[in-house]
Amino acid sequence: MVDVSVVVIVYNDEKRLPTAVQSVLNQALRSVEAVIVDDHSSDGSFAVAQRFAERYPDRVRAFRLPSNSGGCGQPRNYGIERAAGRYVMFLDSDDELDRNACRAMVRAIETTGADFVSGLCVRVHTTPRGRKEKPWYRWIYRQTRVLDSLTDDPDPLVWDTLATNKCYRRSFLLNHRLRFPTGIAYEDFLFTARAWLAARRVALIPNTVYYWHVSDSPERRSITQRRDEIGNLADRLAMHREIDALLAERGLDTVHLAKSVKFLKHDLVLHLRDLPLRTEEYRRSFLDLVGPYVAHLPTEAYHQLRPLQAICAYLVAQGDGDALLPAADALINPHKTAVPLAEREGRIYWSTRHLNDPLGRELLDVTDLGYHLKPLHKLAPRTVVTGQRVDGRWLRLSGRVTNPLGRIPTPTSSRVRGRLELTARRAGWRVFRFPLRQLVHRGDHLTWAADLDLGRVFHPIGIVDHVWDLRLVMDIDGTRVRSRLTVVHPDLDTAPLPVQPLLPGLGADQVVAEVSAKGHLALRVVPSTAVQHRARTALVAAAGTPAGRRSRALLATARRVPRLLASEQNKRWLYHTVLCRLPRHRGLAVFESHLGQRYSDSPRAIYEELRRRDLPMTAVWSYAHTPDGFPRDAVLVRRWSLRYLVALARAEYWIDNQGFPSGLRKPAHTTYLQTWHGSALKRMGFDEPEVQLRSRAARDRLRADLGRFDAFCVRSHHDMETLIPAFRLNPAVALPVGYPRNDALVRQRQQEERTGRRTYPRIGAAPHLPDHRRILLYAPTFRGRPRRRTAVRPLFDLAAFAREFGDQYVLLVRSHYLERLVVPPSAAEAVIDVSAEHDTTPLLAAADALITDYSSVMFDYVLLDRPMIYYVPDYDDYVHHARGTYFSLAEVAPGPLAFTEEELFAALRELDTADTEYVKARRAFAERFAAYDTGTAARAIVDRFFLQEGRR
Repeated sequence: MVDVSVVVIVYNDEKRLPTAVQSVLNQALRSVEAVIVDDHSSDGSFAVAQRFAERYPDRVRAFRLPSNSGGCGQPRNYGIERAAGRYVMFLDSDDELDRNACRAMVRAIETTGADFVSGLCVRVHTTPRGRKEKPWYRWIYRQTRVLDSLTDDPDPLVWDTLATNKCYRRSFLLNHRLRFPTGIAYEDFLFTARAWLAARRVALIPNTVYYWHVSDSPERRSITQRRDEIGNLADRLAMHREIDALLAERGLDTVHLAKSVKFLKHDLVLHLRDLPLRTEEYRRSFLDLVGPYVAHLPTEAYHQLRPLQAICAYLVAQGDGDALLPAADALINPHKTAVPLAEREGRIYWSTRHLNDPLGRELLDVTDLGYHLKPLHKLAPRTVVTGQRVDGRWLRLSGRVTNPLGRIPTPTSSRVRGRLELTARRAGWRVFRFPLRQLVHRGDHLTWAADLDLGRVFHPIGIVDHVWDLRLVMDIDGTRVRSRLTVVHPDLDTAPLPVQPLLPGLGADQVVAEVSAKGHLALRVVPSTAVQHRARTALVAAAGTPAGRRSRALLATARRVPRLLASEQNKRWLYHTVLCRLPRHRGLAVFESHLGQRYSDSPRAIYEELRRRDLPMTAVWSYAHTPDGFPRDAVLVRRWSLRYLVALARAEYWIDNQGFPSGLRKPAHTTYLQTWHGSALKRMGFDEPEVQLRSRAARDRLRADLGRFDAFCVRSHHDMETLIPAFRLNPAVALPVGYPRNDALVRQRQQEERTGRRTYPRIGAAPHLPDHRRILLYAPTFRGRPRRRTAVRPLFDLAAFAREFGDQYVLLVRSHYLERLVVPPSAAEAVIDVSAEHDTTPLLAAADALITDYSSVMFDYVLLDRPMIYYVPDYDDYVHHARGTYFSLAEVAPGPLAFTEEELFAALRELDTADTEYVKARRAFAERFAAYDTGTAARAIVDRFFLQEGRR
């Protein structure tokens, strides 16, 4: 009785077929057969199959098609008809099954009653440097799941279109007449879609079941690697149209939308990445084929794409090939500014074309990408090669440089110079420089020309430095701007140009032009003589010997050593086994604020109190990225550096407001003062639903990290009822002194009440304030985006605010340090991004009113007794479906709640009137949530922890 029939298809692959078949024979589940179907190979593939069948007559059967079918569909269908097992799988001759694949899949299909089961596929790249594995859409297979409806989760159908990482009931295939289309590529797409639509139930398992070997050899390119063939693209689109028709027939609009998004994100982008390398004829055919298809996709799909993806998709749909090429270049090279850009009505657009189309105007709006805010040296303007010619020993080049938003001034008004730099890709310390012969400013672009005397000036080593990259470097009033040379016409002059290598006779002695994978001009050093060819061949052969492999392995290990030493795991080991044995450094205090992102908050207030009182302390401040803005009279160390770990191990005090690195044990001689960074509206610590769902080990790690605290600043009885139990802290560690950062706010309010005069601290980002306008601070909470600095769109229209209130208010906008806010040009006079300011306290002190939502900044600002407005358009979702809250903000808020932009603007119009209505509410709010903030927190902490015996 055969459980699984694995249909192994082969065509002209006699060398790799044995590995594939052996992976079937080695299955942990023994009742597995291999049904080998040879697609009429012209090599010895069928002979190999027959030998397996003769050796394993009960487990291997071999068949040969009478003629070549030209694809995978027909041999797979042939195998389905001849399979003897209850279940069927498919295997290509150049791939392998995991040893436990069949057992895991049969167990899942029998346990769940599914019609088929799908497991994780791993793409395997094997190169001379080793084997690299990459899971195929890992997120789909993170856990075992059973889907009874495709609408429950379209992702497995939409993204994983493979037929080979699945195991099907043979009766299911036969009853539904499921067969692969023949005579066309991408047959997996349609077969898999039909299987999903026919299945009553599908199981997904996290087990690795299939190894998909990817070859970089031009002779062994798979179907998906033949994107340079226009027929390949036509087949892909034909399969997509068939699937679209099936989904439309079933009324599965949500699945079709998800599939459309995937096509634009993945399938289209695959071809767009190659477009700069294609001929003009291919580019025209590409638009003719893809344009009509994209134009008929739902426009809702554009809104689920990244901006450059959406721009490219829109331009494809419009058939705008001229605008598409630079957009595709920017998609491949996101650091580039690929087009001049245009400003219209205070917004930045990719181009002025298509702005009459409402959809085009929306998608081409790139204001939020912040091009207009980037410093000149980070713009990387696109540089296109317009002419390239080999002339004896000379390489003559000319080109055009984009001038984004006119940021590159005319040479008459500034000093603009340029040169070309030639840099070895692997030996990057070697650079050759060539001055430009011409640099002419032409408005939205500059033209340039250069003659590179490579035959006389360029001296490669000729052995290890095979590829050299070209860059245009412009010096503009002292600012250096670099950009790679983009090739838009890949028909280069590839005539060899002689050069003089440093190793004459052995080193390669000529260069030829080529286009890199990302569309940039490069020069490859190649040999011209038989001696040089033999020398290079000998080096390659030597690298393949046991001694060569050992040398390469040692070199690779040496290169990995810095990364190994830099890993957090190894640093923790070093910290615990070595550094924690170092003696205590008496008087050493390590300060950190917001994971090293800022010099701010309560740690700053304590540090400045220590400095004011001139106590004999050694202060160390950690910084995450740059020491700019941190105090120069302290020792500055980079977070996670060796000096940082040494300081933590020897410190007498740890002082921070969020948490020193997880897993680092606090030495016995260290006192950890945790000032924390805000009272709690939203649930914290072990009260968070996400934390409750973590594994026991993860919760234990969190408990250990929180257990390091020796003192924890609280500012009210509310903190005692929320933060202390939420963090599982011993109430004895609670320090009821308030927050040191708020001492300045309390003192400012007291001074203003005493003198009757308003004072404004200096703000680095807005030194001109105050002017005749009142100052508003907008400080929304962080909404849990990925832990990287991402662009974020404000919850209300900053341009609309500027139009209505620009003559009355200046709006300071403070985004979270993990987010990046973009202020549109039209709002620049009325809106100032102050997110880069280290400390929030001066911003609060300067603001005449606060706009916030759920941020703990409300508990600080209330100490100033000034107006607050809560802009909460997502109130119900945030309160009821996110983390949850400890109290009802709507019931106790000391200011109006605005649920729409219109309500927010109305509250701003009535700010003074509303202020009088909430005076009592503000004071009650301060009494409830900030009772311990009396302006003496920093002094109390210093007196308690730092004025010890012998240090007075």
